Formats: sequence, structure tokens, C-alpha cells
Amino acid sequence: MHRVPVLPARQRGLTMFGFLFVALILVIVAMLAMKVVPAYIEFFSVKKILATMGQESDLKSKSNAEIRSDFMKRASVGYVTVVKPDDLSIDRKSGVPVITAEYEFRTGLVGNASLVIDFKASSDPSATAAASVE
Repeated sequence: MHRVPVLPARQRGLTMFGFLFVALILVIVAMLAMKVVPAYIEFFSVKKILATMGQESDLKSKSNAEIRSDFMKRASVGYVTVVKPDDLSIDRKSGVPVITAEYEFRTGLVGNASLVIDFKASSDPSATAAASVE
């Protein structure tokens, strides 16, 4: 009878360097998400406030100061701190005010490296809301 030599089983799994590399990537992604997610949450709050204001029936009769005051009240309730009432651009197209907020969110990442995200929201539903990362 021939004996078949038993081959040692190959080890499977992650090496220590592989594990550290995967852990490092996960930590970097988590840190980036902790910086970016609050900016987008605040952007969606601004977008919702402007959309709600754009649907009001008495918007035509309000002055720019009243519109800014109304935005300030809604922003304080929605915990919006990045956009101030003076940052609003109010254009009256065919008698209907179109309220636009265009701003940038800047946060430090590591050392002197920063992340900048440009946001634009409008009360006009046909206007495109945009966000770009630099």
C-alpha cells in the first residue's frame, strides 16, 4: 500500500499588516464621514427651510427684511448655524421672491489640510441645488 503524504493545511486569514491596513482605511473613512455628514445634514435643513418658505402663499407680500427674519426664526429652530440671514440672496422674478443660499463649509482634516464643500440651495423648485467638494 502506498501512503499518500499529508500536506499541511494552508493557513488562511488576514496577516497583521493586512489587518492594520484595513483598520487604517476604516479609521480614515470614519473620520472623513464624521466631518462631512453634519455639513450635509445642515444643508438639507437649509434646503427644507427654503422650500417651505417658497411654498408660502404670502411670500409675495413680504419685504426682504421680513423674509430674512422669517429665515432666521426657522434656522434657529432647525439648528442651522452656517447660513446667516445676511447670506441670503433674494431675487424677485415676476413678482415672486426667489430665495437662494450659497455658502461654503470648511473644516480642518489633518494639520493644515482642509476640506471645503460648496453648497447652494434655493426656494425655486426648478433651480438645481448643488454641492461640490474641493
